[in-house]
Amino acid sequence: MALDRLFRRKRPSGENRDVPELWTKCEACGTGLYKKEFRENLYVCPKCGHHHRMPASERVEMLADAGTFREITGLRPQDPLGFVDTKPYAERLRAYQEETGRRDAILGGICAIGGVPAVLMVMDYAFAGGSMGSVVGEEIARGAERAAEEGRALVIVAASGGARMQEAALSLMQMAKTVMSLDHLWEKRLPYVSVLTDPTTGGVTASFAALADVILAEPGALIGFAGPRVIRQTIRQELPEGFQRSEFLLKHGMVDRVTDRRRLKAELVQALRHLHPGVPYAPGV
Repeated sequence: MALDRLFRRKRPSGENRDVPELWTKCEACGTGLYKKEFRENLYVCPKCGHHHRMPASERVEMLADAGTFREITGLRPQDPLGFVDTKPYAERLRAYQEETGRRDAILGGICAIGGVPAVLMVMDYAFAGGSMGSVVGEEIARGAERAAEEGRALVIVAASGGARMQEAALSLMQMAKTVMSLDHLWEKRLPYVSVLTDPTTGGVTASFAALADVILAEPGALIGFAGPRVIRQTIRQELPEGFQRSEFLLKHGMVDRVTDRRRLKAELVQALRHLHPGVPYAPGV
């Protein structure tokens, strides 16, 4: 009788529920996934291989050698235009900062990746869709310049909806700034590897994300400048299926390799060791 009452008892739900959700569902195939195992599998569905979006801090944990990462980002965004749409931009920024615990849409630092000294910059899609405003552009420029000054490789993991509309022309100016900052690396023949994740779009794709020595992309990632409807209306042609996915772009030469996230660090290390002038190349590492 006691067991019968236990199973019939109404369980708390909503805000009153104190038991954490232990399961999630794959966005692609609908398979139920145990969250702990899902996280350990780097947010890749073990059944269909779909790559879900991954928190920026866990990207850093995945790529940087243990105990080597030291954060160098931390600039605070401003609202020079006093921009207001459905709510003031300043309010939006505060909300994003409270939600993510980050000042803006990027996390970066100096570290080692497979023993190679590097500057690692990871864009955070959870903060305003990873949009590139003045802070993101400045942090990337400073990261590239620091890599050049200290003889480090540069690795940028892109995840962005493009330029930040609330900063208008100021955000568009970051495209030129980030591209120019890469000159410092090229002058010293230091490697820059770009990792394109879902999504990488707009001004980010049209600037630093597509200008690396090696461009890696995750499977199925949406990569492009404008959306399919805008392109279709502009060129007045029907577009092939999946033309903005990483596999299509590999076939047509925009990316160098489509790499499963679970193999990403190994391939990244191999590229960095091969390209960095100060690190002996070790085949098969």
